[in-house]
Amino acid sequence: MDSAGYTTLTRMVGLNRELQAIANNIANVSTTGFRKEGLLFSEHISALGKDEDSLSMANANVRLTNNAQGPLTPTGGTYDLAIEGDGFFLVDTPDGQALTRNGAFTTNQQGELTTHDGYQLLDNGGAAIFIPPDAQTVAVAADGTLSADGVPLSQIGLYMPEDPTSMTRNNGVRFYTDGGIVPQEEAVILQGYVENSNVNAITEVARMIEVQHAYTLGQKFSEQEDERIKSVISTLGR
Repeated sequence: MDSAGYTTLTRMVGLNRELQAIANNIANVSTTGFRKEGLLFSEHISALGKDEDSLSMANANVRLTNNAQGPLTPTGGTYDLAIEGDGFFLVDTPDGQALTRNGAFTTNQQGELTTHDGYQLLDNGGAAIFIPPDAQTVAVAADGTLSADGVPLSQIGLYMPEDPTSMTRNNGVRFYTDGGIVPQEEAVILQGYVENSNVNAITEVARMIEVQHAYTLGQKFSEQEDERIKSVISTLGR
């Protein structure tokens, strides 16, 4: 394969990865707390030789998470919580502590406040949050203070990663970080709300059409280049 073929191939590989990211965004347009994902394209240029032209190669291995605020929807649920502003809830998982914007919580048999898949929500000290079984009313203030029947019990923690670029996505709405996390005190918590996905379906479909068109053009160019090389070889053979 010549230089043009390699360049086209690397671009098509990157476009295919972007199509996969867009398809995943569209599939999660209704997922609570989901963050839109995109890819970052980069270009690598190297000289083939002293008197030869340079070779440009595309790369799309870096995934970017869009942290724009998603729409807030009122549910009236006691344990439905939404964050207004920057920050994440902290939950305890078998793989370690994870950050999430999915604030649809529930209680388990032990009275712990958990995600719907059973992972404990942690307070501002990193401990599990317990709801008394005989509590008649549970209220959550804007600063995360959780009270049962008017008695403060705990304060739900909000956190930010020290390095936002260190976050890796897991299971769609959970993020892990290799770096540290710090308390986030500027955001507020709204009880009885959930944050919807920040994916705009119309924008994503339009972007998908654009990427598919670019991929098709690359495919056509590759086929034309292949025919050109075959024609040259055939001519030289005669």
